[in-house]
Amino acid sequence: MEFVVEEGKLVHEECSTLILPALSIGNVGQLAVDLLVSSTAAERVGYVDDLNLLPCVGNDAYGPLPCGDIALPLEVYESSSTAITLAQQRSPVAKGMMIKFAENIAEFAASSGKKDVIVLSSLDFQRLHNLDLSRGPQVYYLSNAESDGRDDHCERLGFGRLGEYDPEGRCWKYLSSVFDKNNKEELSFPSEDELEDIDYYPSLPFAALFSAFKARGLKVTCLLCYCSEGDNIPDAFLLAEAASKLTGLTPDKFHGEEGGKWRIPYSWKSMYGAPPDMSMF
Repeated sequence: MEFVVEEGKLVHEECSTLILPALSIGNVGQLAVDLLVSSTAAERVGYVDDLNLLPCVGNDAYGPLPCGDIALPLEVYESSSTAITLAQQRSPVAKGMMIKFAENIAEFAASSGKKDVIVLSSLDFQRLHNLDLSRGPQVYYLSNAESDGRDDHCERLGFGRLGEYDPEGRCWKYLSSVFDKNNKEELSFPSEDELEDIDYYPSLPFAALFSAFKARGLKVTCLLCYCSEGDNIPDAFLLAEAASKLTGLTPDKFHGEEGGKWRIPYSWKSMYGAPPDMSMF
């Protein structure tokens, strides 16, 4: 893995909070990061070259006009006015390489002086067993502030702790051991045929990232929401707003068209293709 700083760009040491997605159902984490990058007018300062990511290339996701910039698999943006670093992952991790990828990203965060990490991701709605419609969409969290995943700050913000987190569960213990260089206990992750329902959560990318950051001594909080495949823009707003609350980012820091509002990324305009030709009807 190599972090490449773009020519003429500076990395700001005061940007000590890192926000990044963990790929999952509906790509909600990626959409939320897109929204944060666009709304804070964060500037791309470089990219992370990691062999564990599948290659991809695309057009600039944020500019209104073609400017010759291309989007790469893992880009790093900074907003010095909010002291936040945002990493946008645009391609999936190669099969079987999630542990190594998480280890590399944790190394990048630690070596670049990050103190707090926020991971944004989504969970399969079919796994939600206790649905409370009276509360509306709910944000769940997992933190390493306490051994059971609890965090008083997240509780005060109204987020629900991920009750399925069990640090003594076999898969969670495996993730802790694989990132702990001093751990001599040999554990193995169950094969796909051996996975049970309780193994769903630690099998997701956010769990590997959480364990890797935790092992490096960084404060890490995962913000999660349940969703299904489809139009996940409302879920992206939900996670982006949750991340803003957690970091103390207020709307007056945003660069919306009318000031103090979210700025929709230009790439979202073509998310579902062109509208239908109404002359057909």
